[in-house]
Amino acid sequence: MRIFGLIGKTLTHSFSPKFFNKKFEVENILDTCYELFPLENIEGILALKNSKQKIAGLNVTFPYKETIIPFLDGLSETAQKIGAVNTIECKSDGEWIGHNTDAQGFEQCILETLLKESIRALVLGTGGAAKAVQYVLAKHHVPFQLVSRNSNENLHHISYDELNKTIIENHLLIINCTPIGTFPNINEHVAIPFAHLTKEHLIFDLVYNPEETALMKKAKVAGAQVQNGKAMLINQANASWEIWNSSN
Repeated sequence: MRIFGLIGKTLTHSFSPKFFNKKFEVENILDTCYELFPLENIEGILALKNSKQKIAGLNVTFPYKETIIPFLDGLSETAQKIGAVNTIECKSDGEWIGHNTDAQGFEQCILETLLKESIRALVLGTGGAAKAVQYVLAKHHVPFQLVSRNSNENLHHISYDELNKTIIENHLLIINCTPIGTFPNINEHVAIPFAHLTKEHLIFDLVYNPEETALMKKAKVAGAQVQNGKAMLINQANASWEIWNSSN
């Protein structure tokens, strides 16, 4: 039995088991399953790595995309550049190699927008998912501003309190890379000044459960275009599967 799975802290909302187990069924992939591995802290990965279970590949979600790195045996070039991992290739020789397919998943979803002339982006959040988004924006030469709870001049972060009409008007792509609004906290959303949104804005929320988040609902009322993270999730999951099946 080949075991694939997801590690993270709170996994009850996860789409991954349903997606992969359905894939195994439809494609008649036998002796294979996808499980959830909730970890109270990242050190719990050691017990999983040293277990006798035949772990064939793992996905990594919040809040461990960055803290997982010291526990791995190596990184792909892309994961090294991004500084975050969402996919682990468990090789037959026992080595665990970190990859990042979030970047690929995001890029496939939003490439048309990234190619628009003079597009600028606000990146809400500074964690592992945000790092993948920053990597893609930089690749396509899209200027962006990082936004977090607290401003940090050295890291070029501004706070949500600093968002104003001028900043919103000059950044037509707004990407929520935080988990705020994820089930069961479906009434929560990041604090942006919705009154300054226009029909020219695209709000891309990486959250996929619920499919229409509180952020998306409020942005739609303000006239903005909205998109959730489900397509990105599917894209990155398929990219993970390709990595696992190319493993030695």
